[in-house]
Amino acid sequence: MDVPIAICDKRRDRPGESEVMHVIGDVAGKRCILLDDIVDSGGTLVNAAEALLKHGAIEVMAYITHGVLSGGAVSRIQASKLKSLVITDSIQPTAAVLAAKNIRVVSIAPLIGEAILRTAREESVSSLFC
Repeated sequence: MDVPIAICDKRRDRPGESEVMHVIGDVAGKRCILLDDIVDSGGTLVNAAEALLKHGAIEVMAYITHGVLSGGAVSRIQASKLKSLVITDSIQPTAAVLAAKNIRVVSIAPLIGEAILRTAREESVSSLFC
């Protein structure tokens, strides 16, 4: 992407609870994108967005592969300062997820279909991700 990178350093004292301790990198005046594999309760994601904004980011968006979004996660994300959260449908989204104004679900069906087709044709699957 050829853009600067920053890191949100977090600590997890007990399961289900995290605290963003540091923002490493300069985010002042920048649009920030959070990337992660899984969002469950949404606590870490919301805390990271808040920390980036406190360090001068002008907006924060998140792109997460697997949106578990358990418990009050959808409400937590809707009430947060996240501009948007994009997740895949690797986990079937609930009605609350689909109704949320700042959550968008992207289908991975075309990617899986292409991987199956390439496997059947004995073609490279890894080239899908390069």
